[in-house]
Amino acid sequence: MASANVVNTIAKKRDGGVLTAAEIGAFVQGATDGSWADYQLTAMLMAIYLRGLDMAETCELTLAMLRSGTTLDLSSIPRRKVDKHSTGGVGDKISLHLAPMVAACGVVVPMISGRGLGHTGGTLDKLESIPGFNVVMPLERFRAQLKGTGVGIIGQTADLAPADGKLYALRDVSATVACIPLICASILSKKLAEGIDALVLDVKFGEGAFMPDLAKARELARLMVSVSNAAGVTTRALLTNMDQPTGRTVGNALELGESIECLQGRGPADTMELTLALGEQMLVLAGRSPSAPEARAELLRAVNNGTAWEKFLGMVRAQGGSADHVLHPERLPQAAVQTVLKAQQGGFLTAVHARRIAEVAHGLGAGRTRSGEAINPAVGVSHLVKVGERVEAGGELCRVHAATSGTAGAANQQLNTAFEIGPNPVPALPVVVEVIS
Repeated sequence: MASANVVNTIAKKRDGGVLTAAEIGAFVQGATDGSWADYQLTAMLMAIYLRGLDMAETCELTLAMLRSGTTLDLSSIPRRKVDKHSTGGVGDKISLHLAPMVAACGVVVPMISGRGLGHTGGTLDKLESIPGFNVVMPLERFRAQLKGTGVGIIGQTADLAPADGKLYALRDVSATVACIPLICASILSKKLAEGIDALVLDVKFGEGAFMPDLAKARELARLMVSVSNAAGVTTRALLTNMDQPTGRTVGNALELGESIECLQGRGPADTMELTLALGEQMLVLAGRSPSAPEARAELLRAVNNGTAWEKFLGMVRAQGGSADHVLHPERLPQAAVQTVLKAQQGGFLTAVHARRIAEVAHGLGAGRTRSGEAINPAVGVSHLVKVGERVEAGGELCRVHAATSGTAGAANQQLNTAFEIGPNPVPALPVVVEVIS
């Protein structure tokens, strides 16, 4: 009978029906305890992808996924707890350095992050480029780390939103990632489980985002802000541009290296602008700064006086990572082969296609094609030229980091179509387009 109920529930959503709270609860419970087979869960995910969920269904799915586990109790830490989450982009290494920067300003930052999803990279994969860095730990130990260092970045545990852990992995390999209600429920079930007081969302739009269209990204942002605020967590969302990669690197160890540069005040301008835009909102929502300009000044002080860097080192050490490798980034994983892609003509960069670059990095081994697959932390693309910048004929457009000369050559050929050059100057792409609260 239970199996028949499962099939009926899938068929109901397949045919465009509205699911009851009990039906959504059964779906989430099935993901948690294994009473729904993977193929049944995947069928329901595809039905939701094709038919959607209304506001009430989305709220119920989010809360059911939250209730599938426990909520982290951080009440013993008196300071405000604030997190940030990105919907996923290309070269999006922001969390790696943003979390310690905000923590250096006196705010506790508990981050529950994920691995690569679809064509985008994952924060946990990037951190694991540091030898020994542990992204899995019991909640008691995580709570103790937050009390001691004020910052931590870990993956989902068996305690926090376990249903999402299962569904997240299935979405990645079943072409059901870019679905607004599933994205909303996935993100917020984890974030609400953290015991945070406030949340800042980086909702990306453009070629390299899951939401290419600005209107769709705005819809997602408004939905997440509404659901999260209704759950009692003060939330704000930034709509940010993903028509080109963030920064100048795509790939796990390469992006980690760029984050280290940001913590030392040497990061690319667009990476730092996005970091500061998100960080100032985190400090304002935490009540740490009365205004965005004052919050930005405080974040820059934390970088310039070295306290943000010390917070990062403290987090690395607390989570078992090799501080030696971040103190000497040249010791991080290095690809066996590096090649340079040269411009065939001179002019100004008018487009840098983020999705194409992500697909090349993925093909080099920086991402997964199936759940649980190993990745190569060393491979990817670096030294990316940005939209609006000038390049000479024969000048460098980027560097490919590959495991073999064969894969490097194939990547170079694919990247030839990722850059568009014109004769006239064009403005740099905006980083933040809109703030939604």
